[in-house]
Amino acid sequence: MTSVSVRGLELDYESFGDVGAPAILLIMGLGMPGIAWPDPIVDGLVAAGFRVIRFDNRDCGHSGKVAGARPPDLRMAIARALLRRKVTAPYTLDDMAADAVGLLDALGIGRAHLVGVSMGGMIAQNVAALHPQRVASLTSIMSSTGNPSVRVTMGKPRALRAILSRPAGTGDAEALVEHYVRVFGVIGSPGFAVDGELLRQNLRRIVNRGFHPAGTARQLLAILASGDRRPLLHRIVAPTLIVHGSDDPLVPVAAGRDTAMNIPGSRLEIVSGMGHDLPPGVQPLLVERIVENCRGA
Repeated sequence: MTSVSVRGLELDYESFGDVGAPAILLIMGLGMPGIAWPDPIVDGLVAAGFRVIRFDNRDCGHSGKVAGARPPDLRMAIARALLRRKVTAPYTLDDMAADAVGLLDALGIGRAHLVGVSMGGMIAQNVAALHPQRVASLTSIMSSTGNPSVRVTMGKPRALRAILSRPAGTGDAEALVEHYVRVFGVIGSPGFAVDGELLRQNLRRIVNRGFHPAGTARQLLAILASGDRRPLLHRIVAPTLIVHGSDDPLVPVAAGRDTAMNIPGSRLEIVSGMGHDLPPGVQPLLVERIVENCRGA
């Protein structure tokens, strides 16, 4: 990957396809580096005639880490957010959105199609709302608006426990891979087959990019501190596609419906059997829908 300086941080990125083709910026979710975007999705978008860029968000992978104070009490921060009380954080989703725009600046890209998954969907939404001239289209996958309603916000307790769990040891790469296997076994897609060896292969790539629990905690604080973004999302004018799994145990399908309700003119597609991951069985559909949305713009 290649590194560029953006807003005082180094952001690592990869670029695929013709540099002169319309650009798609892929934005990954909580604690996951850009390489977590499956290669078949990248390859499918390139084959459709796009330049595809994936990158490590701040506090993740090989991108710059933000110095923080003592580790936050995430359970307390989640409780405060549910009670609609202020959550303090080193940065917010607006800052992460500005990172994405800064990356486009560094690459000389005036406008791009944005595709974000989970937290990445929130970042992409904020870019589209705050920097509309930079966004050709928006695809938000398994994401939310920050609506504090328990019905919209709260995933299943087992899924929440899974993503907040810490591995027994962080020095053993294979132990980290098995930790993530267990996490995705809880939050993954019940309607699609799992290839255990392929999953482990992909997770090894992720683990090899680095395990940064403090950075992941700060990213989660950024989500919580950003609060209810529904008024902001009403400003989005880019053609928008919302994709959500019917069986997402972490971000309920109600969050997808809520997102579609709060982005004017957006289209919602609920994928039966999909959870909070990007399994091989879903990838061809996602490529097809993303390409349709980009070309429709």
